[in-house]
Amino acid sequence: MYKPGIPQGTRDFSAETVQKRNYILQTIKNVFELFGFQPLETPAMENLETLMGKYGEEGDKLIFKILNNGLSDPKNIDKAKAGFEKLLEGRNTVELTERALKYDLTIPFARYVAMNYGQLTFPFKRYQVQPVWRADRPQKGRYREFTQCDADVVGSTSLINEIELVNIYHTVFTKLGLAQYELKINSRKILAALAEISGGIDKMTDITIAIDKIDKIGIDKVKEELKQRRILEEHIVTIEKYLHIDGTNEDKLKAVTNLFQNNETAKNGIDELNFILTHSKNINLSIDFTLARGLNYYTGTILEAKAPAHVKMGSIGGGGRYDDLTGLFAVPGIAGVGISFGVDRIYDVLEELKLFPQDLQLSTKVLFFNMGKDESLAALPLMQALRHSGISCELYHEPVKMDKQFKYADKKNIPFIIIYGSNEIATNEVVIKNLKTGHQQNIALKNLPSFLFN
Repeated sequence: MYKPGIPQGTRDFSAETVQKRNYILQTIKNVFELFGFQPLETPAMENLETLMGKYGEEGDKLIFKILNNGLSDPKNIDKAKAGFEKLLEGRNTVELTERALKYDLTIPFARYVAMNYGQLTFPFKRYQVQPVWRADRPQKGRYREFTQCDADVVGSTSLINEIELVNIYHTVFTKLGLAQYELKINSRKILAALAEISGGIDKMTDITIAIDKIDKIGIDKVKEELKQRRILEEHIVTIEKYLHIDGTNEDKLKAVTNLFQNNETAKNGIDELNFILTHSKNINLSIDFTLARGLNYYTGTILEAKAPAHVKMGSIGGGGRYDDLTGLFAVPGIAGVGISFGVDRIYDVLEELKLFPQDLQLSTKVLFFNMGKDESLAALPLMQALRHSGISCELYHEPVKMDKQFKYADKKNIPFIIIYGSNEIATNEVVIKNLKTGHQQNIALKNLPSFLFN
């Protein structure tokens, strides 16, 4: 007999979990809208060519490809065999797959902007809250299906956008009670300058992929990987000096200025960081020159939000500037910058720190006891009136002993029960009991909504 299960790296969500997730999502959405962003949704799957080559060497490996329909049809067997042979050679093949589940929300957004360029008002500010999929190895805080919350601005090169996005992070995390969050900032321009003085700009991808792993594998393993990527020893020494820059934000800016001296690319990146930091004084924003974010489309500022240091979770958000992302889709010259929230990781952090409000678990406020057929039918219009007033209520489904109905209310954390029997119907009142305090009283029907609102 088949034992039911779900794919590894995916999850079912109970009512309690959904309510907690909705609390996070609604908090983020409300903040996005406070800052003038509008909602957008894109399909779960994209054409494979839309996604491939946009996420760097490591990211492309994690794209979930969808097999074409009809591969088992005898007419398509030879085509499928040819496709598998190409796949074994490491080549993508339209015989097997032409579509994939979306890896993130940024590339589909860029595709949307490119397709709708003539109809959009720029700067275009959108937010998007949808699931994405990655063929990653499941572990704590890392799932194969998870929800992203993105906010992006396209059609503007102003650094005011970066400052606004930094303020969005600060506002959301403060509202969620994560006052000890960490927000890291760096610039891909500085990383490009590092590549320029370490063998050439063509080495940038190799260098950033290695640097991006420093938190996981440490400096010695990063140096080993740089050697494997054919970075010369003298250039590895320079990269190590860069990675060891420390101190206050001011100290770090001075040190990196000295390291790069008259490099124009680095100067631009340093000036941009200095501007953002100067106008974000009230925010816990710190330079981290080890921050690389190994996605190919970033060109300027990069950001990463981390959980409070005493919670072993790591990144709970990130983003950056991509000044020509739509150029990938033949619509060049549209600057953009965006951030993303890792909802699933934020959930785990709030759960660990017990930061969810207690009343989130309430779905039903009032349970009407089932006192019999006639009494139940009499209760229905009363319940509808309460619902019209915004008070959630339900009727126990059958007339059983009160003890069983009390247990039902207790298991569902329903705070109030109402008895509306023949005596109460005759006197136009109900018996209401607060299950938390044990207090019970009679209330006139006309006073019931105001009583429950207090």
